[in-house]
Amino acid sequence: MPIAIWIACIIEFALENWPDGGILLGIQFANATIGWYETMKAGNAVAALKQSLKPNATAFRDGKWQNIDASIVVPGDLVKLAAGSAVPADCSVNEGSIEVDEAALTGESLPVTMVEGHIAKMGSTVVRGEVDGTVQFTGMYTFFGKTALLLNSVEADLGNIHYVLVKVMFVLTLLSLILCITCFGYLMGKYKLAFRDALEFTVVLLVVSIPIAIEIVVTTTLALGSKELSIQKVIVTRLSSIEMMSAVNMLCSDKTGTLTLNKMEIQETCHTFSPEHDIKSVLVLAALAAKWREPPRDALDTMVLGSANLDECDNYEQLQFLPFDPKVKRTEATLRRDGKTFKVTKGAPNIVLDMCHNAEDLRARVEKIIEDLARRGVRCLTVARTIDDNCEKWEMSGILTFLDPPRPDTKETIRKAKVYGVDVKMITGDNQLIAQEMARMLNMDPNILTPEGLPQFPESGDPKDIPDTLGRDYGDMMLACGGFAHVYPEHKYLIVEALRQRGFTCAMTGDGVNDAPALKRSDVGIAVHGATDAARASADMVLTDPGLSVVVDAMLIARGVFQRMLSFLIYRVSATLQLVFFFFLGVFILPTERFGIHDKSFQFFHIPVLMFMLITLLNDGTLMAIGYDYVRPSERPQRWNLRVLFVVSSVLAFVALVSSLLLLWMALDAVNEVNWEQSWFKGLGIPQIDQGQVVTMLYLKVSISDFLTLFAARTGADWFWAYRPSPVLFFGAGLSLAISTCVAAFWPDQTMDDIITIGLSHGDSTAVKLLPLWVWLYCIFWWFLQDAAKVATYKFLDHYDIFSYRTEALTSGPDPHPQRRRSRGMSIGGNIDEPLIKSQTRLRSNSWKSNH
Repeated sequence: MPIAIWIACIIEFALENWPDGGILLGIQFANATIGWYETMKAGNAVAALKQSLKPNATAFRDGKWQNIDASIVVPGDLVKLAAGSAVPADCSVNEGSIEVDEAALTGESLPVTMVEGHIAKMGSTVVRGEVDGTVQFTGMYTFFGKTALLLNSVEADLGNIHYVLVKVMFVLTLLSLILCITCFGYLMGKYKLAFRDALEFTVVLLVVSIPIAIEIVVTTTLALGSKELSIQKVIVTRLSSIEMMSAVNMLCSDKTGTLTLNKMEIQETCHTFSPEHDIKSVLVLAALAAKWREPPRDALDTMVLGSANLDECDNYEQLQFLPFDPKVKRTEATLRRDGKTFKVTKGAPNIVLDMCHNAEDLRARVEKIIEDLARRGVRCLTVARTIDDNCEKWEMSGILTFLDPPRPDTKETIRKAKVYGVDVKMITGDNQLIAQEMARMLNMDPNILTPEGLPQFPESGDPKDIPDTLGRDYGDMMLACGGFAHVYPEHKYLIVEALRQRGFTCAMTGDGVNDAPALKRSDVGIAVHGATDAARASADMVLTDPGLSVVVDAMLIARGVFQRMLSFLIYRVSATLQLVFFFFLGVFILPTERFGIHDKSFQFFHIPVLMFMLITLLNDGTLMAIGYDYVRPSERPQRWNLRVLFVVSSVLAFVALVSSLLLLWMALDAVNEVNWEQSWFKGLGIPQIDQGQVVTMLYLKVSISDFLTLFAARTGADWFWAYRPSPVLFFGAGLSLAISTCVAAFWPDQTMDDIITIGLSHGDSTAVKLLPLWVWLYCIFWWFLQDAAKVATYKFLDHYDIFSYRTEALTSGPDPHPQRRRSRGMSIGGNIDEPLIKSQTRLRSNSWKSNH
């Protein structure tokens, strides 16, 4: 398209048509500026990773401990791993133990205890303890570095809309070029036009037939969609991802921090071992085994102290406190109340059980409880206290259960996603049992697998060596399960790649460094609230509010944006076909001399260049408002079907073309006195018109038909009155139609570009002054016929599934039965002019059932 416009600019300037060339040049610069701006907005994930690779390290060098840049540590360096510090490389623990937070890497909610021989990974943080470590791997050889390699290997994806526009532009430009070249030769051969005159007409026709503003309109529509998403607290970093979001039929979600709160909470289930205890009293005892009026020392203390009645704890005096020791795996405190002293402890179930005086009596029961909880992936904390004066006889008080709970809206969000044709898979680095329990809580498929059955990453370590057979070899297995647990970044990457190869449009949500490669590999990467810099930089969308519900909202908004772009493209293709074929056929089949018109400058029907440009500019100017239009988002994922698009556009164009050619024939037939008595105009009671009025009449007719075609195209398979347009689009089109009507009615009587033009309402009689009204009524009559042809075409395509119209958007997700690729009469609310998300909450599942 840019090349064709540049050629047209050069020709216009060569012909000294300065205004026309200037308009084309301005549009070229506008397109280039918008493209440059969007490119500059793109995020750089690798740069964000490099920013996150800049911690300091305490290393033993030159016989002393010193702080150095972590980027210069080498394998074999002795480094200090202390509480609060970032692990500078993949380091082995030498002696002692530490607790390391690996949530950003693996999704594990609780810190991991590491002892001698364990590897602390780069990118994790030490939260308790202090040990010396030996650097084993640095840079790209670390777990974190391999993630950067995966990110760097993903090439930028311009999105489907780019390729759709290229194909549409190629077809229209090629068709217009062929017709214009044919027309150019015919004008010079048949009509003996001068080379300059034939070239000028051909170039102008070519320029107006090419949808010059198509990229601007699409970009504007996407930008308005981005603004609508920002109201829902979604930041869009790549505009084309909005269009991709409308096609998403597979959502791969991380668990920790996305489906869950990433915060351990005490569950209501509490197993007690004596009548005087319940969950409240056990929580108080657990809090007494901590410094309850001091800041919590770890995640367990945070959880317990946040749930217990601390005012009740203040009735006790803490005499001694032993903090958590990884070797004994419990805490202990000595307390006194009302002169009575006792001890309380909390810790691992097997450790506390062995301390109890009746351990053997309780062992079978406790082990069964622990086994049942473990099977469900629920963690537990055991509490005991002494019951004798010597503080030596321990008695089991209770077993507290805790879990990283799902977000309040997650279950409903997943249900809605399935209703809207999107399957959801859980992909987490957390434990398999925990993932299975979470799946049960969320009504997801609890068949959560481990990485053993997944494809292996290429031995070369280069993602470009990943075979293109993953979808074929592993797709069935991935579709049959509810997700995967205990996976690493390369696993997530391969899962997304396999699903994409299988034909799914994948969205991936995540928050950690371990999610970044899959976020970038997916069609739409979504970084959730609180995500790391690397995850945000890799994502196409960033959520600024917690929870997953906004993802479904974003899908609906994206489908609405898709509908606007689809309506625009159907209209634009239709308008182009109508315009170029009208003037092309006018040259071939309606020479004016056949109607007794012998003007050498008007041997065939054409209009002044200024009228051509007015049609183009008013149409494209109005189309800028398409981004504000009201739409009915589909309940199913949306995909481009260009064959259907061109069929529907051709039908709309054909009806408009027939009506334009018919009016031109009738108008030319009414100019000559000889033909007037037998003309259709005479029979319909329309006054005779002059040659110049034929020009303004057809200018008005083409202008009105174009705008009415827009209102037919915007409602898809429904009638044009199915739902009203937005005020912005309605008044924009109304203003343009008013301008076109006034231009045609009051155009000055003059000769422009050697063409006689006379205002359509110029005349003494009332009948002549009402000619614009007659053109309006004629256009409205054909508009109804055009819309009826459109509806019939959609029904035919749907009934016989022509070009896979009905089945192309199917997914293998929650409903295996064939579905329509659009919603018949479905609205996301009672009033179509309501914001999508404000009204979509009123949609009920029976609406879905009634349509199917």
